[in-house]
Parts: sequence; structure tokens; C-alpha cells
Amino acid sequence: MDRTRIPAFAEAEKRIYALISRHDGLKARDIGERLELSHTDVNRELYRSPLMRELCYQDQGYRWHALIRQAPAHEGLYEFSGYYGTVREFRALSGDEWLERLMEGCRRNGRNLNDTRGLIHSFRDCRETMLTLFDDLSRMTDGSFEDWETAFELRLNRGRMIRVYADVLVITKQKVFSLEFKMKDRVLEEEVLQAAKYVPYLEIIFGEGYDVIPALVLTGAADYYDHVPLGGTDAVLPVCSGDMLFNVFDEYLNFLQA
Repeated sequence: MDRTRIPAFAEAEKRIYALISRHDGLKARDIGERLELSHTDVNRELYRSPLMRELCYQDQGYRWHALIRQAPAHEGLYEFSGYYGTVREFRALSGDEWLERLMEGCRRNGRNLNDTRGLIHSFRDCRETMLTLFDDLSRMTDGSFEDWETAFELRLNRGRMIRVYADVLVITKQKVFSLEFKMKDRVLEEEVLQAAKYVPYLEIIFGEGYDVIPALVLTGAADYYDHVPLGGTDAVLPVCSGDMLFNVFDEYLNFLQA
């Protein structure tokens, strides 16, 4: 992978956002004292960092707030998602109910809904794949997965500084699965890179308590599961057909471990 395509965030940015996201409003002075950073360094990050301009805001009392909190349930995530809810809530909705909420959320967060016919088909295809995954989990686990959070059509581009358009997030206790869906039956390198490119942003949003696992899901394929190299790096990314998505979760969460 071309490393120039991967955003690099300063350690100070990560620490400042993590602190802001865990409190209800902090002034720059308080942030500096808690993190042992100079007032100049804190202000530089708060006012110049694209990350801060996208994910934070300052109130009239000069206190800084995060738009998405780094604690479950992740307050604020709803505002950036076409649909957000627990797995239990998602499974309880009919297809039409879910689609109506998804479309409403997409209009709220600025998602382009042109080419409606093909887009709705892809939304329904994604929903069916996720329902199959959760049905598999219900047969093979104790059901605790129903408290996981789900976010469909996450769009983060408020300040036009950072662009994150993720198809589906599944947030477990310690991991965030970022799933890129394609209605295809073969692997394309650019789509593997697309599946991986939001990881640095998601690591900031969710914090050091979570591992972010990207995966590419090919719903036009069947009985397929592999690990594909990420460009010229040693890293690999899981790629699966829709009917094998359970295996991605099992690999990282060890449901079937003896």
C-alpha cells in the first residue's frame, strides 16, 4: 500500500480527542494540565488539526466537546449514521421499517441517495447479509452479541476536512468491525484498499480500548474466505462472501474455540 494514502495523526491529537470525548466539556487550559501539554501545543491541535475540526466543537463558555463519545453506547454515533442501534433492535425491525429509518438517517447526515433503485437494492442486500450473520451467531453463541452496536452508512464529513463513508460498523466490547460491502464475486485491489482506508480515523473515534478490524464482503460470491495482501505491505485484510461473514467474526472473537 502507498503509505502516503494513510493519514498519520500526531500522538497529541489522539490524546486530546480521547480526553475530550470522555468528559462533558473541557477548556484548553484543563486539557493541557491533564495531559501535561503546553497551552500553545493544545491550542495548535484544537484549532489547526483537521481531526479536531471534524470531531469536536467549542461552546460559548470556551469548553470543548466531542461529537462522538468514546464509551458505549457511543453517544453521537447516531447523528452520523444512516441507521444506528443495537443488534437486538436491528433484528426486531422489518425490512421496510429498517429501510425507512436508514433512508431518513441518510438524508439527515447528507448521504447521496441518487440512483435510488440500485442503492435500495444494495441496502437490502447488506441487511440480509447482516441478518444471516446474526442468525448464525444466535445458533452458536450465548446471545450476548445482541447488545453490540451497529451503524449502517456512517458518514463523517461535517467540516469537509476528513471523509469517512463506512458501509457497516459492528461494535463489540473490544473490537470494531468495519465492513465494506460489494455486490461482486471477485476481489479488486482498489476495493481492498477502500475497505482499509478508514481504519486510522476509526481508531481515533473509538480510542485505544478498541481494535478496528476492516473486512471486504463480496455478496455476489459464495463459500469464500481469504486474507488478501494490502498493497505492498505485510498486512492482510480478510475478504469473504456474505455467507462466510461469520468466519471473520469467529477469527477475531473465537466463538468456536474449544
